[in-house]
Amino acid sequence: MMATAGYIDDSCSEVIDPPKTEVLDVTELASDHIQHPPKPNVVVSSSVRELLECPVCLSAMYPPIHQCSNGHTLCSGCKPRVHNRCPTCRHELGNIRCLALEKVAASLELPCKYQSFGCSGIYPYYSKLKHESQCQYRPYSCPYAGSECTVAGDIPYLVNHLKDDHKVDMHNGCTFNHRYVKPNPHEVENATWMLTVFSCFGQYFCLHFEAFQLGMAPVYIAFLRFMGDDAEAKNYSYSLEVGGTGRKMTWQGVPRSIRDSHRKVRDSYDGLIIQRNMALFFSGGDRKELKLRVTGRIWKEQ
Repeated sequence: MMATAGYIDDSCSEVIDPPKTEVLDVTELASDHIQHPPKPNVVVSSSVRELLECPVCLSAMYPPIHQCSNGHTLCSGCKPRVHNRCPTCRHELGNIRCLALEKVAASLELPCKYQSFGCSGIYPYYSKLKHESQCQYRPYSCPYAGSECTVAGDIPYLVNHLKDDHKVDMHNGCTFNHRYVKPNPHEVENATWMLTVFSCFGQYFCLHFEAFQLGMAPVYIAFLRFMGDDAEAKNYSYSLEVGGTGRKMTWQGVPRSIRDSHRKVRDSYDGLIIQRNMALFFSGGDRKELKLRVTGRIWKEQ
């Protein structure tokens, strides 16, 4: 049975490359493009971690680390927020650098915070944040587009989350035939239909369908996203078809990874785009109700 893991990251740490200064050069330590081999039994005491924690934002501090005349430290990002006053003793901060603490940080090697997701690498302190922003084991955001869901986790966790919490339609197979209905479509400028998830080739794919404004024109778009990384997504292709009254439109493309938000995919127009007038023409009848049937299939490239 595949293990699952959930993760909600509420940190807002900015990825900061170590600066090049005449006082302290830490660039040689920032070999972030190379994953260091696992180093067992690497222990950094909690007291050292606390020393490197900003007392204001509680995030890890990176050069320049500032200190007051009494030795209290804080990060460069928080210095303007405290109006140049030490948050601990209220003394004026000035422009004193805590070079000793910066050197201590430069000597540290820490595990990736996504260790529980499978990353076994150990990274220099000044490379760790940049690695984590690109780590292949970092959790995925929930692909559900109907709300601002903040849940994140690995793929098995998100599949269960989509089924249990969002009640999405789950289907097995690599072909699909879906009908999208909406009364009063002229009143709809922005709308998102229920997400559909397909399981095929041992992977999961999300079918999106929504209405939005393309300039001044109201349009509908359908597209597929892959529940995995972009490199894996490129192993698959898909086609979509919509039509009626003897006409049809087709689209063929590569599913986008859920690393890209549904809004990013939509706003790049990477899918089957149908103008509202054409959609209503396909719907037939008195053009007062949207009745679109979208068919498609997914295949694996050889």
